[in-house]
Amino acid sequence: MSSCDEVPPPPPSSHNFTLLSVLAKEKLFGTNYMDWMRNLKMMLHSENKEYVLTTTILEINQETATAEEIANYGQHMDDATKVSYIMIATMARKLQKTYEDYWPYEVNTSLSQVFHKKARQEHYEVVKSLMACKLKEGEFVCTHVQKMQRHVERLEKLNVNFDKDLTIDMVLNSLPISYDQFILTYHLNNTETIMLIELHNLLQTAEAGMNKSHSNSSVSAPVIAVQQSKGKKIKGHTHPNGNGWSIMLSPVEQKKSQTLTPLMLLIQRNLYAFIVAKRAIGEEAAPSTCRK
Repeated sequence: MSSCDEVPPPPPSSHNFTLLSVLAKEKLFGTNYMDWMRNLKMMLHSENKEYVLTTTILEINQETATAEEIANYGQHMDDATKVSYIMIATMARKLQKTYEDYWPYEVNTSLSQVFHKKARQEHYEVVKSLMACKLKEGEFVCTHVQKMQRHVERLEKLNVNFDKDLTIDMVLNSLPISYDQFILTYHLNNTETIMLIELHNLLQTAEAGMNKSHSNSSVSAPVIAVQQSKGKKIKGHTHPNGNGWSIMLSPVEQKKSQTLTPLMLLIQRNLYAFIVAKRAIGEEAAPSTCRK
């Protein structure tokens, strides 16, 4: 230790052992520096000793110093010695040999210089992975949200403070177009910030509803016969177009169309026209087959 090597470490008290038992769960071996330091700071903060990590011990002149300065110096020495003991005791053996003669301020400065670059690189990689999270159509929303939540939790361990609204917005932004109606409904009905787990539950409910709706629509979808007109009349209600394609509704759909409002009928006709155009484009793009 740089300032007072003659001061031996005091015998560990029962309270020191309490701190050790907590810190031993996250023993420093190198790459876990951020987690280890977080636990250490929480323990020291509870005892008002966190200052020894950022404040060096300044020598005083015992003959000219005031009683208050002597008392403060003695308290700093005592706190630093106890914290140094705790820090060294919760390190891997290789690190113990390196820092066993350091004061807490020196240990903290050295470790932050060694491991900050690694922590910064990990921070970048996690942010990159989080921003790349995009839910694809057909994938389970539960797995997707859990993956994003793990990235957020890791960033929080790297001392990145995530605003709740920002987390929610990032999750919503990662959803495919099929969730647009959910996002709109969410913004219209949620004026207060909710927890990520609550959003997770809402998304699972929405996913189940969309799957059920898709299943029902597949069963009751209108039967549309698309045929190519070759100069012959096609019975039923048809909708000719410039490519020679026509739509013939099934008898059930013909009956339904008679009860539709003008607006609904217009929407249905536009839908049919879209299907016809898509079919026509597909046929034109397809290569022709040659018969011998």
